[in-house]
Amino acid sequence: MNLVRRMLASVHRSSDTVARWIALTTMAAMLTALALNGLLSQLAGIWARPPLLETGLLERCATITRIVGAAIPEQRPGIAKAASDEMLIVKWLEKHDAAGMPKLDDPEFRAGEQILRRQLKQSDVKIEAYVPSDWPAPDVAKGYVLLIELSDSSWVMFSAPTRNWGLDVVPKNLIVMVTVLLSTIVVALIATRHLASPLERFAQGARRFGTDFRSPPIVVEGPREIRQAIVAFNAMQAQLQHFINDRTQMLAAISHDLRAPLTRMRLRGEFIGDTEQQARLFRDVDEMRAMVNSALEFFRDDARLEPATTFDLAALLQTVVDDYKDSGVDIPLFGPDRLVYVGRPIGIRRTVTNLLDNAIKYGGGCTVELVAGAGKVEIRVLDEGPGIATEHLESVFKPFFRIEGSRNKDTGGIGLGLPAARATVLEHGGTLTLRNRHEGGLAAEIVLPTA
Repeated sequence: MNLVRRMLASVHRSSDTVARWIALTTMAAMLTALALNGLLSQLAGIWARPPLLETGLLERCATITRIVGAAIPEQRPGIAKAASDEMLIVKWLEKHDAAGMPKLDDPEFRAGEQILRRQLKQSDVKIEAYVPSDWPAPDVAKGYVLLIELSDSSWVMFSAPTRNWGLDVVPKNLIVMVTVLLSTIVVALIATRHLASPLERFAQGARRFGTDFRSPPIVVEGPREIRQAIVAFNAMQAQLQHFINDRTQMLAAISHDLRAPLTRMRLRGEFIGDTEQQARLFRDVDEMRAMVNSALEFFRDDARLEPATTFDLAALLQTVVDDYKDSGVDIPLFGPDRLVYVGRPIGIRRTVTNLLDNAIKYGGGCTVELVAGAGKVEIRVLDEGPGIATEHLESVFKPFFRIEGSRNKDTGGIGLGLPAARATVLEHGGTLTLRNRHEGGLAAEIVLPTA
């Protein structure tokens, strides 16, 4: 009893698992195939019946032949007529020519001659068989004919106008195999759809979280293993959201609280009598204030609160380029006239604008390329400047990092533009990288997934 209880408990625990669905799919496919085969055997007509060698028709022909051969010649026509029915016509012929058969090189019945000779107990009896294709075109309707020679050189002719004993083994097996295959495919499609639907929604939810970390949790559904994976993912998503929100609020609060001491420092600097020292102090205070303001803008970026939507990426880039053109900066744009993308247009616009500002400021000019690939879209900003030292290609993405000599405080940058741009691209599930071009200049490449 304990063993039965454990088995029942195990079945109950695994009532909706992937393993159970695979087992049920296999059993359902087998049962469906058997049911269809049985149904077609009853309704499909001639193809579902057994082949000639399994119908007993040859044994019947052998029995009739023995009876006719044992009777006197005067009784044979009557016996043959009595043995005839709607499916099989029996005739006794004194001579072979009376049958009116076409001349064939090899009319022997090789498929069933062994059965007939065994039933007739005559190893040398002459047997001939004809099919509809053996007849001349005008006489195709004569159908199937079997001739068996008796000991006195007379013949018994069996004829069937149509075939009613089923198909040959090969075509019949092919039909059965196709039926089994189709039924299995149908059952498998139904079962896999049940499994694939929650997996597909799980993947969509994961991709949605990759582009928008504020996306709602995924609905828990599907077999047990899939539900467990969704629950674990939702828990991880909630932890990440909580961590990001806490970090953002903490850093924003610190940056905000720095404003008060900076204001006091500037007020106290008004009482410094040394003009040169006062100017240096004010310059440092202004720089720190710019850093605090930029940090606040970085941590409270409204573009990150923007919901994902469908928009024309090519048109957005054209608008950005046109804005620069209105201000006197001509930026060539190469790419398709239309490219639909799902993302946050404000964030992408800020990212591209940041890269263009850097390219114009430090590279002297730039070109924008939009390239659509398989499962991705690329935005390339190619400038004409001196480039960046290889060891700094990743460092520039660190907050507040600036390259001395080229990107210093006199240019107005504080080192948060590229980190913000990469953060936006990463939130879209993409990548932002820099590389030095062989022909000179720097290439900023944004790769965004589209699937």
